[in-house]
Amino acid sequence: MASLGSALLGLAFLSALGAGALAIAGRRGDERLLRYSRRTVYAFCGLLTACVVIIEIAFAGDDFSFNIVQQHSSIETPSGYKLGAMWSSQEGSLLLWAFVLSIAASAALYATRDKLRDLVPWATAVMMGVAAFFTGLMLFAPGVDPFATLDPAPVDGVGLNPLLQHPSMMIHPPMLYSGYVAFTVPFAFAIGALVTRRLDAEWIRATRRFALIAWAFLGLGLLLGARWSYTELGWGGYWAWDPVENAALMPWLLGTAFLHSIMVQEKRGMLKVWNATLIVGTFSMALLGTFLVRSGVLQSIHAFGDNTVGPYILGLIGVVLVGSTALIVSRLDDLRSEKRIDSLASRESVFLVNNFLLVGMTAVIFWGTFFPLISELFTGEKASLAAPWFDRYTTPLAIGLVLFTGIGPLLAWRRVSWESAKRVFRLPLAVAAVVTLGLVVFTDAADQLWALALFAFAAFALTGLAQEFWTGTAARKQLSGEPGGQALVGLVSRNRRRYGGYIVHVGIIVLLIGVAASSSFQTNRDVELRPGESITVDGRTITYVKPTVSVDEEKLGFGSLLRIEEDGEVVGFVRPSRQFFRPSGQETGLISTYFAGEATSEVGLRTGLGHDLWIAEQPNVAGVQRGARLADRGFRACVQGAPGTPPQCKALGALMRAAAANPSLRTQAFEQITQLQGLAAERVAKSFVTSDAPSTFKVIVNPLVTWMWIGGIISLAGALIALWPSRGRRRGALVRSEADARKEAKYREIRDAELDHAAGKLSDEDFAVLDAELREEALEILDGSNGNGAHRREPIA
Repeated sequence: MASLGSALLGLAFLSALGAGALAIAGRRGDERLLRYSRRTVYAFCGLLTACVVIIEIAFAGDDFSFNIVQQHSSIETPSGYKLGAMWSSQEGSLLLWAFVLSIAASAALYATRDKLRDLVPWATAVMMGVAAFFTGLMLFAPGVDPFATLDPAPVDGVGLNPLLQHPSMMIHPPMLYSGYVAFTVPFAFAIGALVTRRLDAEWIRATRRFALIAWAFLGLGLLLGARWSYTELGWGGYWAWDPVENAALMPWLLGTAFLHSIMVQEKRGMLKVWNATLIVGTFSMALLGTFLVRSGVLQSIHAFGDNTVGPYILGLIGVVLVGSTALIVSRLDDLRSEKRIDSLASRESVFLVNNFLLVGMTAVIFWGTFFPLISELFTGEKASLAAPWFDRYTTPLAIGLVLFTGIGPLLAWRRVSWESAKRVFRLPLAVAAVVTLGLVVFTDAADQLWALALFAFAAFALTGLAQEFWTGTAARKQLSGEPGGQALVGLVSRNRRRYGGYIVHVGIIVLLIGVAASSSFQTNRDVELRPGESITVDGRTITYVKPTVSVDEEKLGFGSLLRIEEDGEVVGFVRPSRQFFRPSGQETGLISTYFAGEATSEVGLRTGLGHDLWIAEQPNVAGVQRGARLADRGFRACVQGAPGTPPQCKALGALMRAAAANPSLRTQAFEQITQLQGLAAERVAKSFVTSDAPSTFKVIVNPLVTWMWIGGIISLAGALIALWPSRGRRRGALVRSEADARKEAKYREIRDAELDHAAGKLSDEDFAVLDAELREEALEILDGSNGNGAHRREPIA
C-alpha cells in the first residue's frame, strides 16, 4: 500500500505539471488542449483522493509500518481520532493542503468551463504550479513523505497528542486549510486577468463565490480553534495572540476587506489596483500561515518542530510577492479607474474606510507577531509583545469597524442627500443613545470606556441592520401583497448577496459584543478547596462535593464533583478534571509512566446566555505519585524474582527476558504487562478518592461569552445564504456568456437602487436619476440583442 501511495503521489505531481503545461500551450484558443488540461486537473484530484484514502486506511487499521501512523497514532487512540490524526503530522498536513487544492481547482475549472477562455489557461497554470510545489515537497523534501515506511513494523505507535483529542480538532485543521487553499482560486484568476489585461469585473464574478467560501471556512476554523482553546487548554481564554493564531486571522481580515472591495469594482468599476493588491496579500498571508506552522521561527503550541520545509515555503512566498508586484506595476495604466467616488456620504466610501481599518488591523497584528524577529535583527535579542500590546492597538480599530459596519448599510451607492441621511440615521442614533445611557446608569460599563463605545456602536449598527430588513420587507409587502413573514423570506431569497451579507454583519457584531463583555467584565479567581469546603464567587456558591478518579490503559484522570448554588438553590453540578496520559508503547509496567506523558484539562463548564461559569482543576496528586513509586519498586522486585515473590511474578519475568531475545513473544509480554499495570494503576489511583488533599481551582465567570459562538454561527448562516444559488441557477439556468453576466450584475444594481429608495436612503429625485443611468447602462450591455425592455420595471427585490 505504501508503494502504491508513493506511485500515485508521483503521478499526481506529473499531472499537476502536465495540466499547467497544457493550459499554457492552449492559451491562444486551442479548445482541445484546454479540455485535456481541465481533465488532467480532474485526474490530479482523483490521484490525491486515492493517496488520502490509503493513509486513512493505514490509520484505521493500525498499520504501524507507515511512519506517519506510528508517529501519530497508537492502538489506544480512539477510533474517531485516528481518522483525524493524518493532519496532526507535518507530512499529513501537506497532503491535506494539496488534496484540498485539487478539489478547489477542479471546482473552479468546472464552473468556468464555458467562460473566461483567455483567463482560464493562466489561472490553471497558477493553480497547478502551486499544486506541483506542495506535491513536490512531499516527494523531494526530507522527512515529509507521507508514505515512508518502517521495517520491521513496531507493535504500537507513539500516539496522538492528547491535546488534539478534542471534537473541534477533528474539523478545525481541515477548515483552516480549506480557507487557506480556496484563496488560491481568486488569486490565480487575478493573475490571469493581469497577464491578459482583462481587468474588468469578470474575474471577480467568476471567483467571488470561492473567495466567500474561503472566508467562511477560515472563519469557521478560527471559531473552532477558539472553542478548543476555551474548553481544552485550561487557561481560561479563547484567544492568546499566539503567532499561529495570528497567522490564520490575518488572511481572514484581508479576505474580509477583499470581499467588500470587489463589490465597489463590480458596481462602479473602481479600486482595481486595490483589489489586485488585496488578493495578492490575502494569498500571501495564507502561505505565511502555512510557513509559520512549519518553520519553527516563532514559538507556538500549534507549530511543528521540524524545519525541513519552511525555507521552501518562504521561497514560494517570495516568488508570489515579487512576481505579483511586478505584474501589478506593469499594468497600472490598465488598472486605473475611469470613475471616482461621487460623495463621501456613499456606501463605497464607507467600504473604503472599512478596508483601511481591516488592513490597519492586519498591519498591527503582523508587526506584533514578527516583532521577535524584528527585534533580534536590530538588537540581537528576541523580545516578544504580549497580549496587552495587541489589545491596546487592535481594540480601537475593531470598534471603528463596528461603527462603519453600521453606517455602510444605511447609505446608498453613489450618492445620498442630507434629508435621506437624517431619515435613515434617526432611529439607530436614538437607540444607541438610549443603550449608552442605560449602560452608564445601571452597569459598570462606564469604567471600561472601550467596551462602552463598542456596545454603543453595536446598538447603532444592529438597529440600522434591523431597519434595513424592516423597510425592505414593508416595501415588498406593499407591492406584492404578501404577508409579513412571506415578504421577508421573499426579500432575502431574491437578494441573497445583500441580505446574506447583512446577516454576516449581525453575526460579527454579536461576536464582538461577546468578546468585549467577557474580556472587560470577567471575574477570575484561583481558590484552594478540600472535599466538603465551599467558596463564593460573584454571588455563586461552589462546593467541592467529592474527588473523582478514572483509569484506563491510556490515562489517569483526577477530578472532582462540584455543586453550584445561586440564591440558596442548587442550579447544577460540574466535573472538572486533569488527565495524565501514559506515553504509548511503554512496556516497562511502571505506574509512574502515567505521569511521564502529556497532561490535559477537562473543564467544568456551565453555559448560559448571560454568563459562563468556567472551572479548571489542578489536583494534588503528590500522594498518588508516591504510591506509584512504591508500586514500581514492587513491580521490579516481582519481575526480577526477588525472594518471596509469587510464581506469577517469576513467570512474567521469564516471559519478558524471552521476549527480549525473541520478538515474536513481545505481543504476549506486552499484553500481560498492560494487564498488570492496569490493575496496579487502578489500585494506586483510587487512593486519591480517600485522601483529604486540597485541589486548586481556577474559577472564571465570563459574561455574555456564549454570544461569541452564537455570533459566529449567525455569520456562517449569512455566508451560506449569500452563497446559495438563485432559483433560476438551481434549475440549470446558468449564466454562460460574459454579456449575460454583466447584464445580470447591472439589473442587480437596479434592484439595489429600488431597495435603497424604498428604505428612504435615496430621494425621489436621486433615485430617478440613478435608475435612468443604470437602465441606460443595461441597455448598452444588451447591445440590441435583448433590448425589448423586459427587465425595465422589475418588482422590488
